[in-house]
Amino acid sequence: MKSVCILRLSAIGDITHVIPVVLSLQAQQPAVRITWIIGKLEARLIGDLPGVEFIIFDKKAGLNGYRQLWQQLRGRRFDVLLHMQVALRANLAAALVRAKVRVGYDRARSKDLHSLFINRRIAPQPQQHVRDCLASFLVPLGLEPAQPQWQIPVAEADHDLARQHLDAHRLNIVFSPCASHPLRNWLPARYGALADYAISEYNARVVFVGSPAPAEKAFVADIESHMKQQALNLVGQDTLKQLTCLLAAADLVVAPDTGPAHMASAMGTEVLGLYAGSNPYRSGPYLSLQWCVNRYPEALKRFTGKTLDHARWGAKAEFPGAMALITVEDATAMLDRWVDSRHDTEL
Repeated sequence: MKSVCILRLSAIGDITHVIPVVLSLQAQQPAVRITWIIGKLEARLIGDLPGVEFIIFDKKAGLNGYRQLWQQLRGRRFDVLLHMQVALRANLAAALVRAKVRVGYDRARSKDLHSLFINRRIAPQPQQHVRDCLASFLVPLGLEPAQPQWQIPVAEADHDLARQHLDAHRLNIVFSPCASHPLRNWLPARYGALADYAISEYNARVVFVGSPAPAEKAFVADIESHMKQQALNLVGQDTLKQLTCLLAAADLVVAPDTGPAHMASAMGTEVLGLYAGSNPYRSGPYLSLQWCVNRYPEALKRFTGKTLDHARWGAKAEFPGAMALITVEDATAMLDRWVDSRHDTEL
């Protein structure tokens, strides 16, 4: 095996889960050439991963995006394609990749004609975390599944934002409150109450982060309007690399099911996750599942009538009111548990 093409375009959280696959592939097959077809935004985060050629696919370019991808791949053939995304858009992109071995998902996790673009499958595995699922893509190649280890390259200057705004003498808690899907967002008033509690109870330095999107700026402004304490609002003021360093330097990150939660986990920072619309045991921050407030079973039952035993693994409960099942008391109790664990470790 001399060349491998990875096809995973998005999203940020899933992109972080592919990093261990790359690192493991490089460790097990040191001479292999790796090409990764990736989304434009996602490339800003890990497009300088050592030893990897990145081909950027602009998802917003329509037919022109496929034309550009075809031109970049024309005349090239790979030994292996790891087709790690089942969306129709990704399946169409996979059709442009010439490879003898084409590894994809098992039948249960295939959709949007995914089966037409692969000739090998990962093994079926019920109730599997997304990271472990992606790690298993190496197994059909006769390799060991990827271990949970990460590397996100950053420059020295990328640390400046964290150095400027975090306080080495206080508990630094970064809130990344905005998910890509609004129904995964917790209530602004409850975020404000949790932030106030962290500041008043633990003298925490609370920092809000998010994208420059007007909706995210408005959401965090709404949170601040419910607060009695003072927090730092850095929404829209960082790059993905600066955000990575900020998350890495924080003591704790508070987030719903969103990309920065996985970025933080990849950098070794624990995450207080807020989950009701999706199952944290499938898509939660991999190294912090014990710190996730999990109201997904209640949301699933209330809005779909199904229990965990009868619902499809990965079924969403993203309905209006689902995240409201998470109370302020749920979150503050989890914060208390996390702080107590730090004290126990220090002792």
